Amino acid sequence: MSAPEKIKLRIEDVALRKAQEAISKAIAAADGRAYLVGGCVRDAALGIPAKDLDIEVYGVKPDALIEILSQHFRIDLVGKAFGVIKIYGLPIDVSIPRRESKAGLGHKGFTILSDPEMAFKEAASRRDFTINAMVLDLLTGEIIDPFGGLRDLKEGVLRHTGEKFVEDPLRVLRGMQFVARFDLEVAPETIALSRTIESEGLARERIFDEWRKLILKGIRPSRGLSFLLDCGWIRYYPELESLVGCPQDPGWHPEGDVWIHTLHCMDAFAQERTGDDLEDLVVGLAVLCHDFGKPVKTEFKEGKTRSKGHEKAGEELTRSFLDRMTNQQDLIEAIVPLVSAHLRPKELFDAQAGDTAIRRLARHVGRIDRLVRVARADQLGRPQMPFDGFPAGQWLLERARALEVEDSAPRPIVLGRHLIKLGLKPGPHFGRILEACYQAQIEGQFFTLEEGIELAKRLIDQKKLK
Repeated sequence: MSAPEKIKLRIEDVALRKAQEAISKAIAAADGRAYLVGGCVRDAALGIPAKDLDIEVYGVKPDALIEILSQHFRIDLVGKAFGVIKIYGLPIDVSIPRRESKAGLGHKGFTILSDPEMAFKEAASRRDFTINAMVLDLLTGEIIDPFGGLRDLKEGVLRHTGEKFVEDPLRVLRGMQFVARFDLEVAPETIALSRTIESEGLARERIFDEWRKLILKGIRPSRGLSFLLDCGWIRYYPELESLVGCPQDPGWHPEGDVWIHTLHCMDAFAQERTGDDLEDLVVGLAVLCHDFGKPVKTEFKEGKTRSKGHEKAGEELTRSFLDRMTNQQDLIEAIVPLVSAHLRPKELFDAQAGDTAIRRLARHVGRIDRLVRVARADQLGRPQMPFDGFPAGQWLLERARALEVEDSAPRPIVLGRHLIKLGLKPGPHFGRILEACYQAQIEGQFFTLEEGIELAKRLIDQKKLK
């Protein structure tokens, strides 16, 4: 019999490493054994430093475990009903092996029973994929791998652990982001099983969390999206499904239909993430949605395929797509204008547009730097076409920077307090005059506060004459 394979666990955070060592020793002193389970074992096998720990304890009963941990840490029992104890202030979850039986719809519809004497294989069988079902002995570094997860990881395969996979529909979306994050192929049997699962009872915040991981962590988002198509879950996202087979002019898009183009765009975006989660989430979702309007606007005329007006048509489709996944309206409102304006950088560059057009664009999209990233991904989503570095984007950024609107809409010069000083009382007309002043500023009719005040005075006088 060959010796058990070992993996070196890397924990770069000193406090996290000391806490892990203290837990392991305290559990061993109580004749129990602490094992690392789940994604942190997978990451350790890939050489990725652990940032959070999921520890499973064998041989210690729940009340005794709480007592042991309480002697060393402040603990949070928020997850106790699910068999999980959280270490306060540290990304550590401690649990006892547990059985889960389906008792209702969705991700949380399970009855949970802890069992500190459970066999490793039974405990691991409740996990979604083989690469997440490995167990690492924290004292010896030895791997316990009842489902061949280490082999699958080395071969680049995502495979479900067992038939219990069907009990939690969220696992399909977890599969989506895993194949994107780790550049994996999905096992045919996992695709087939996923086709039998309905998206039932899933809270939209849980759905959005998986999409968020796809956008922020996916090395090749195209693989995750392709999995949705292969397993049939694309049907729950009709805005995406309609892209499949939607034709494009081969002269401009030799890569294929709008779906194929979108996959290339998403992979291009993933190669140029900034590391700022909010910025990358806004831009990544805008790239995903940027051509949602093409299926409703695509026509074949005079021997050519055209989709005139698809940018504007994509607004409501983008809003509908995102509304079903999140209630973060600020996020949605940041994304939608990027979709409707994704062709504007090249259009303005080709026309060598003036300052007024750039200020208008900045007001519309909020951040021109985000828009340029979306437009650049759109250009890179045509891999068979020569890429010229996207000079339109650089030109627009330089112009926007000179106008101080690169990362924000133009700041209004005339404010409410200025109107009040002029004797105007707040009311319906108040906002209209402010808007008129702001519009004049955008159009380049004035550049200083003094000039703005003079315009405001004229507008107030006109109001008085009516």
